[in-house]
Amino acid sequence: CMRYWHPMTQEVVDQVADYQPDTIILLPLYPQFSTTTTGSSVKEWKRAADKKLKNIPTHTICCYPTQSSWITSVVSLIKASYETSPALPRILFSAHGLPEKIIAKGDPYQWQVEQTTQAIVAQLAIDGLDYVNCYQSRVGPLKWIGPSTEAEIERAAHDKKPILLVPIAFVSEHSETLVELDIEYKELAEHHGAKDYIRVPTVSIENHFIEALTQMCLNIPNDKTLCSETHQRICPKKFEQCSMKQAS
Repeated sequence: CMRYWHPMTQEVVDQVADYQPDTIILLPLYPQFSTTTTGSSVKEWKRAADKKLKNIPTHTICCYPTQSSWITSVVSLIKASYETSPALPRILFSAHGLPEKIIAKGDPYQWQVEQTTQAIVAQLAIDGLDYVNCYQSRVGPLKWIGPSTEAEIERAAHDKKPILLVPIAFVSEHSETLVELDIEYKELAEHHGAKDYIRVPTVSIENHFIEALTQMCLNIPNDKTLCSETHQRICPKKFEQCSMKQAS
């Protein structure tokens, strides 16, 4: 179900109520948790499901930023693109940005994005790998987390480095990959004279990613209504907006 397009949450709640399952699993297609994405979606599900589904056991997977099969999926796609680069590229790990004030309130999203990157880099095991985390899709007047993907594209072009751009917070293709990354950012790279611009595809239905989703759904402990990829809290305590804030 989706927050701002069909099938909307209420539509899916009605369908699930008609089906009358024994158990419900809420599985986000956001690997990294944020109050603005997974948190908002789960909150809306609970509101819509309050009457029709409140007696059906419901488990929520809050995040999986470093789940092994998900990381393997991204790594396999990066390797395939890395080998096509005419020279050693700089990898830009691009994620959707957030206003700084949201992170300052204890949202763990940026930390989890960085954990994803570190897990990918470790599995790539490429000596002297040139990479950076960056954030795209900035809108409005607020100060957003950085560095911005636009700025890093310009810097890579100035440094005469081929660009290998990896979307690490999106698992499927949509406007922010097909338009923003493939058209707008490619034009920006060309405008600044980048040696090359290669965009790694999202995991979509890549086998290892589907395996990751399967493993998480099958392995939820019976005594857990909320769990991360490890079944425990993975965020440091300073992130007070972690969905598992009640955990130690």
